[in-house]
Amino acid sequence: MTAVAGEGSRPAPELPVGGAVTRLGSGGPWEALYGYCRVVRAGQLAITAGCTSTVDGRVAHVGDAAAQTAQAIRIGLDALAEVGAGPADVVRTRMYVTDRTYADEVGRAHNAVFGAVRPVATMVVVAGLINPDLLVEIELEAWVAGG
Repeated sequence: MTAVAGEGSRPAPELPVGGAVTRLGSGGPWEALYGYCRVVRAGQLAITAGCTSTVDGRVAHVGDAAAQTAQAIRIGLDALAEVGAGPADVVRTRMYVTDRTYADEVGRAHNAVFGAVRPVATMVVVAGLINPDLLVEIELEAWVAGG
């Protein structure tokens, strides 16, 4: 992960309850182009951007929604780990699928990781993602106790 700097070298803004905002980028192909980062931690809250099965700038597991889901979750959990959050800290997930026929396999891949944690979850069918080979995109939110 790389730290994402704002305009100039301003320090991260302080939160009223203490703790700086940490922003980390993955170096992915769209982050700098579109102005976002992979993960933000603000106090006890850690949130990922949408994670897909994009590895080294290429879509992995083309045509396999379950494998893309597992890869996207791995990418999201790796990002959360960079800011001190683990799988058990995940309290919410959002899954965007490009076809409702993928819902069961995406849901089962989600369950394989989060079945014991049971975060709140949303799955939405969307018209498409940024690359037509991408079948699913996932966002993770975590709450880190004592953070």
